[in-house]
Amino acid sequence: MDPGTTDGQHTRLYDTNALQRVLDTMAAGVSARLAGAEQVSLVGVLRRGAPLADMLQERLVQRLPRTDMQRIDLSIKRYSDDLKLLHPQTQLIEQPEHTNMDLSGRVVVLVDDVLYGGFSLNRAVQYLVAKQVKTIHTVVLVDRVCATLPIHADVSGMKLQVEPGSIVECHVPPYESTFQIVLVRPSAQAQG
Repeated sequence: MDPGTTDGQHTRLYDTNALQRVLDTMAAGVSARLAGAEQVSLVGVLRRGAPLADMLQERLVQRLPRTDMQRIDLSIKRYSDDLKLLHPQTQLIEQPEHTNMDLSGRVVVLVDDVLYGGFSLNRAVQYLVAKQVKTIHTVVLVDRVCATLPIHADVSGMKLQVEPGSIVECHVPPYESTFQIVLVRPSAQAQG
């Protein structure tokens, strides 16, 4: 979400330097899970999961130089950035180039910015299982620890438990100018 589009109090929780260290730690956790994997697909959930997957790929290529590492993105829609319900059913829009893509036998690292209810990751997992992948590892920058579906992150950069109604915004270039995490608490008017 762009800064200033939600009324309320904005508090920066993590700046760029802190998040670079978080990504280094996440890459270590992911590479440990990929030990021995020969064919890996990093799948970014659009929007912000895609550039996060790119950042992780840069780190993973250094850690696993002999691994065949493919990058793809999935477009999944349910909520807007301010958590307003856009679609009652989570929608995955398959890009034409993915229709005949062969992922069978590949190890998949599924990357998203925030694990909230679990709907986006659940829909992505269903799609990837239908593509007959070998294994799926879910990776998120922020786990809000409130998923309502039986979905968890195998690797999370951080766990943030915040009050209902608050929004955890991941600002990720190129969608925002500064890589940071901001907590938005709604104003009293917005709550009433």
